[in-house]
Amino acid sequence: MNEQPSTARVALKWGVIFGLVLMAITLVMYLTDQTTNPLFSGLTLGAMVAFLILSMREFRSLNGGYMAYGEGLGLGALTSAIGGILSSAFTTFYNVFIDPTVQQRAMEKAREKLEEQGNMSDEAIDQAMEWSEKLQSPGFTFIAGVFGTLIVGFLLSLIVAAFIRRNKANPFD
Repeated sequence: MNEQPSTARVALKWGVIFGLVLMAITLVMYLTDQTTNPLFSGLTLGAMVAFLILSMREFRSLNGGYMAYGEGLGLGALTSAIGGILSSAFTTFYNVFIDPTVQQRAMEKAREKLEEQGNMSDEAIDQAMEWSEKLQSPGFTFIAGVFGTLIVGFLLSLIVAAFIRRNKANPFD
């Protein structure tokens, strides 16, 4: 009787690597003071797609060339969750202990951008900044980072698993 490979083991391997890559991207973004640069969002999204593909392909090859859609979806969500936990922990640690001014600088850039647009009153800008500051607590940013990565990873897994899956001809084998 063949033992089926563990999706958790594959997800742990690729999730840890994904988390380390996200940490590196975040570190470069912070060190170059490019927190509002959309290039880093695209880079993060590209890394997520790449690691979802890598994890699903490895699982499929370990499983005799087969992977059901649901297995791919679960594997992708778990890989994303592990990467999100590691990345969010690093980001929180960096923002609290290494450079607590990162969030303040990002808030200043956001205020400048709102003022440049000119479609909001000073009171509305102040209120928006006040709300943003409330959402900058370390606990909230950690939780939002984990769930944000998990949700995006799940949505991308819906697509990636559809292409990577390969069902067995006889499901009773």
